[in-house]
Amino acid sequence: MQVFDRTRHWDQIYRTKKLEDVSWYQPDPVTSLAFVEELKIGPEARVIDIGGGDSLLVDRLLDRGYRNLSVLDISAAAINRAKERLGERAAAVEWIVADAADFHPTERYDFWHDRAAFHFLTDEEEIERYLATARESLVPGGALVIGTFSEQGPDKCSGIRVKQYSQDSMTRRLSASFEKIKCIQVDHRTPAATLQNFVFCSFRKS
Repeated sequence: MQVFDRTRHWDQIYRTKKLEDVSWYQPDPVTSLAFVEELKIGPEARVIDIGGGDSLLVDRLLDRGYRNLSVLDISAAAINRAKERLGERAAAVEWIVADAADFHPTERYDFWHDRAAFHFLTDEEEIERYLATARESLVPGGALVIGTFSEQGPDKCSGIRVKQYSQDSMTRRLSASFEKIKCIQVDHRTPAATLQNFVFCSFRKS
């Protein structure tokens, strides 16, 4: 049986589809930016965007004067597209090509953001490793925001089965190391005009 190669899968997608054509495309990441404001994540904060790929959150944070930004993605093709789009501004960002389940940070962060990467982890061991990494790499009192497909959302994305969460199941999953701040559910309208229901939860490292 052939082992599924996540890196190859995502590189292929980013090499063949335009930014505006992928289902997760957002011209303006309003939900994520609202959490940044609510959590009072200032421009000097050390921020990491997990699974950020070539999404536009990093652009918007740079626009707002954020200076300590890191973007992690499993796909080098996605990272390269983001760098090309940002041009000279790309030098202000730390770019990390790694699988979120096997990431070994070399620094600590004030804010950990993940929109639609965590739900691709369906293996219990990988989920535990991811959460342990988030816990260990956040400073005391650091904040974390995770957005996944809700139980009313899709059960697959880009041909890969995902793990759906409710507000309660997300809170329970992280309760050992994080204190919940708030959870919301939002609909994301894809470029194909379909709706995907997400649950977003914010937490503070306890």
